[in-house]
Amino acid sequence: MSSNNLERKYKVIIIDDEELARALVTRYVESYPMLDIVATCSNGFEGLKSIEEHQPDLVFLDIQMPKLTGFEMLELVEKQPLVVFTTAYDAFAIKAFEENAIDYLLKPFSADRFDKSVQKALELLSLKTPLPHLSDDVQIQQNCLDRIAIKQGSKIHIVSTEHVYYIESNGDYVLIHTNEGRFIKEKTMKYYETNLDKRSFVRIHRSFIVNVNYIQRIENFEKDSHVVILKNDARLKVSAEGYKLLRKSWG
Repeated sequence: MSSNNLERKYKVIIIDDEELARALVTRYVESYPMLDIVATCSNGFEGLKSIEEHQPDLVFLDIQMPKLTGFEMLELVEKQPLVVFTTAYDAFAIKAFEENAIDYLLKPFSADRFDKSVQKALELLSLKTPLPHLSDDVQIQQNCLDRIAIKQGSKIHIVSTEHVYYIESNGDYVLIHTNEGRFIKEKTMKYYETNLDKRSFVRIHRSFIVNVNYIQRIENFEKDSHVVILKNDARLKVSAEGYKLLRKSWG
């Protein structure tokens, strides 16, 4: 281990809803003089607040937590720290997020396995390597996306996808139109096209993904083109390819 690692203290946050899991990670981390635990959190809301407050270098993060999952919490973090997932997920799910964190620890994990994660983190921190981030190109869950976590100022909204009318492209962001209003999210259309339930959501245009359950009717629009009219009276353009997909899913 280089002397540079020993000279500097790196800030660590531990986020896990299980008390015993937090205690174990705390005990392991405390054996490293260069790591300084600045917060331990029992849920994603606490974790998000602590990350924003302390700007940690490294986070040990559980995935399956009530109210706000580890993945949802990370989506809301503006400045990403290095992340090591601590998870009880099976190997099939691990493959989906291997590229999006520096490491994962499959519970129960040993001190030796934990040390490998720490050494990898210390190496990246000492090199000031650009941080990995959650990729929109990777499907990170076994089932379809059934809710969307959205941050507005200091408020966090958890929106059920059942209540989403449609999603609209808006540059580097998307606009999520729901029965509670319109929300902005820093995600790609491709992410939602990949992860939403294809029985309910159809990409009808490069700019629109629609929830077919809210379609009121489809109308002709100019020559060989169509629009959908939703139950909230929104009118959305439909491309030729989108119309083919729509006919398979609706009507």
